[in-house]
Amino acid sequence: MRNSAVSRKTKETGIDVCVNLDGTGASKITTGIGFFDHMLEQLARHSLIDIDIRAQGDLHIDHHHTVEDTGIALGQAVRQALGDMAGITRFADVLLPMDETLTRVAVDISGRPFLVFRTKFAQPKIGTFDSELVREFFQAFTTHAAMNIHVETLYGENAHHIAESTFKGLARALRAAVALDPRQKGAIPSTKGSLVG
Repeated sequence: MRNSAVSRKTKETGIDVCVNLDGTGASKITTGIGFFDHMLEQLARHSLIDIDIRAQGDLHIDHHHTVEDTGIALGQAVRQALGDMAGITRFADVLLPMDETLTRVAVDISGRPFLVFRTKFAQPKIGTFDSELVREFFQAFTTHAAMNIHVETLYGENAHHIAESTFKGLARALRAAVALDPRQKGAIPSTKGSLVG
């Protein structure tokens, strides 16, 4: 089983994350931020990765610390569950439509973290959620999952649709990239022979 559990405790947040890469997309998400919970549920459902997240943060200040630290812990959990990455597909990309919005997401599970995020929001808020925190989550997740992730919204107007298309796009790309490729026969998908660090 490719699963892991991570606990991250700071003076600002307490986060517990469990993942199963070979799951069914089941999720139990509680961060105290309704819109963020919805996005993480989408991530689980469309990646088929089981995700359990319990987060408590300083929401009386704002949502930033909870969103960023959840991204850190989830990235660490996915990275741990991948192990030495033997046999994975590694590369994947998707075009994700959501009503008037179209977003492209490409993933390389390379062991080298780098985020390109070309998505802009016309509205600063989605309900009470700061739109800019979508990028903060992606940055934290990318860095701690040690992946190369490119996100680009080609067009869109509604901030909710734009945000949701980035999470669903990441989900579908992850679903393909973490999948075990039977043709790899357990080999590391790199000419270097390693994808660790």
